[in-house]
Amino acid sequence: MSHKTIRILRMHHLRGPNLWTYRAAIEALIDIGELEDSPSNTIPGLYERLTAWLPGLVEHHCGVGERGGFLLRLREGTWPGHIMEHIAIELLNLAGMATSFGQTRSTSRRGVYKLVIRARQEEVARQALLDARDLLMAAIDDQPYDVAAAVKRLKGLIDRHALGPSTAAIVDAATARRIPHIRLTEGNLVQLGYGARQRRIWTAETDRTSAIAETISRDKDLTKRLLAECGVPVPEGRVVTSPDDAWEAAQDIGLPVVVKPVDANHARGVSLDVRTREEVEAAYALAEREGSEVMVERYIRGHEHRVLVIGGRVVAASRGERAVIVGDGVHTVRELIERDINSDPRRGEEEEFPLDTIRLPENRDVMLELRRQGLTPESVPEAGREVLVQRTGLLTDDVTDLVHPDVAEIAGIAARVVGLDIAGIDLVVEDIGQPLAAQGGAIVEVNAGPGLLPHLKPANGKPRPVGEAIVEHLFPGDEDGRIPVVGITGTRETTALALLVGALLQRKGPATGVSCGGRLYLQMHPVDASVPSDWEAGQRLLMNRCVEAAVIETSPRCILDEGLPYDRCLVGVVTDVPEPQGLEDHDIRTRDDMRKVLRTQVDVVLPQGCAVLNADCEVCAGLAELCDGDVLLYSTDPRHALAEAHIADGRRFVTLDGQQVVLLQGSRRTPLLSLEQPGVAALLGRIGVPTLLATLGTAVALDLPAELIRAGIETAAPLLDTL
Repeated sequence: MSHKTIRILRMHHLRGPNLWTYRAAIEALIDIGELEDSPSNTIPGLYERLTAWLPGLVEHHCGVGERGGFLLRLREGTWPGHIMEHIAIELLNLAGMATSFGQTRSTSRRGVYKLVIRARQEEVARQALLDARDLLMAAIDDQPYDVAAAVKRLKGLIDRHALGPSTAAIVDAATARRIPHIRLTEGNLVQLGYGARQRRIWTAETDRTSAIAETISRDKDLTKRLLAECGVPVPEGRVVTSPDDAWEAAQDIGLPVVVKPVDANHARGVSLDVRTREEVEAAYALAEREGSEVMVERYIRGHEHRVLVIGGRVVAASRGERAVIVGDGVHTVRELIERDINSDPRRGEEEEFPLDTIRLPENRDVMLELRRQGLTPESVPEAGREVLVQRTGLLTDDVTDLVHPDVAEIAGIAARVVGLDIAGIDLVVEDIGQPLAAQGGAIVEVNAGPGLLPHLKPANGKPRPVGEAIVEHLFPGDEDGRIPVVGITGTRETTALALLVGALLQRKGPATGVSCGGRLYLQMHPVDASVPSDWEAGQRLLMNRCVEAAVIETSPRCILDEGLPYDRCLVGVVTDVPEPQGLEDHDIRTRDDMRKVLRTQVDVVLPQGCAVLNADCEVCAGLAELCDGDVLLYSTDPRHALAEAHIADGRRFVTLDGQQVVLLQGSRRTPLLSLEQPGVAALLGRIGVPTLLATLGTAVALDLPAELIRAGIETAAPLLDTL
């Protein structure tokens, strides 16, 4: 039986906290058409096909709350939107982008649903939903579907668009510390923290990584000279200018030697244990292609190691292994490499794999190594012959716990000599558990921006928390990279409210940025009259290193279209929860719908923060129960029904007492402002009293002094002239 397809009417990328979740998500509006009359238990074979294609669905708890929960729903009968949600989540999990959050809800239109899944990467989540729709329709119509191809496609998108593993490890560690982040480019440049308290990373480089130090590390000859002058053991050697010069240097140093580029990374163009003139000349040509200059240095016997130094301290160490094959007298070198090396699950084309696949003749290092042994890719080694395929770049074993204190100290010195805050120290030594000099070991390279993958996913040994170490280096102790953020939403004079709060914050001293009414302000001076959206405006403020405090207005529509532009705020203000107008495209039709939208602002208030809510709006005041932090209510009615209980809970209440605005807390009554003051009267000619109370309540929540509040409000009227 053929069914009409599921139509995806639109997709929204919710880039910040939203009415569904604190995190970025994709919201799809789908129309299941005639399938509204066909729950899963009425479609023959659907359960069997889905569980055969996606056995991992058994791990989905769904609303049942236990393993197999979703399959129970599938067997008993659930609708295609819900099934499509779980298929998308499972495809993402299979592709390596772990996801668990999803929701599907009906709308006011029959057969039309909102489907939401967590979107760690927009492009990947969008494709997962498209693939989920196609897979589900194939299962419904009893047609074949290539799950492996869909997963491979998603993996390709992850490799193309997602953060690399080193950057992702740092970002994940920051998230665990509740430090916010903003991805600044499509690559790996990421901001940790907000405004003036931010730090930036680019893979394993930080804004503390000196450009001079990085330049030094790229020049292997200069690095060696600096290290040698500071007493760090390094192999002797020099820069050479031709194959003949390289051979002369090799003879002077003593064979065997190493031939490598002066300024290449990741062992590219490096030839080890070079013993003959022919090998030196071939190695020179290989190194010349990979760098601007070539150097020859003494060959150090031992095992290759990478020691990771962060902030002058060794936090991880890996030992390398050689890649070899053993001939059987039947298969070619190429076939043996494919069978015995490339089949290793640690190897792959994507960045997530710690080891690369070996492709011939593309890999010039391997081709040179084979030539040195008189072999080509098509040679058939005799049975039992061991063929060395690759000497360098295979850091596989974690040896952090074995590092001798002498080795750790010398590695730290090497990083400091070059000037790197994060460095990958390459050294060759027989036993890293013994002092370096006693066994003739040496440091051969100091690398900026070292890859973290060998320490995150070692083939042997335990993973090391190197992302956490970098975050601790950037944000020691309890630092969280946050500036005071005031979030404002609602429909009543929120632009004026944002400007007034920004003016008061500026008076206290911090460089304050405000985004409201489609404009940006720095120190209350307009700097941009046109921003694409509330979300973009808020992000621009938070990316600005000059901003020490931010006030961000976000409309209900922006929350629905894109989410909030920040993850958490110190103060969250909701002016009202009205009947919705003009939001029918989001199926927001009732006041309860509107409450679900605007509660987002209260949901993101930090535990040490405060929500400022309008007590004169019953629905708005009811949001208090959702706040993780304190709650301050404001009302034009000094005898408001909520006042007594709220104050009895030790919380604050801002209201009127005749012509005075007062703060009530416990048994204290603190006058804040006289409405009869001329400046205040002028301000009330531009805004309503509730907006004034919201402003004062927000200022109190920010712990601004009463004298500062009074002076700021009495002179604020001209600020609103442009509105």
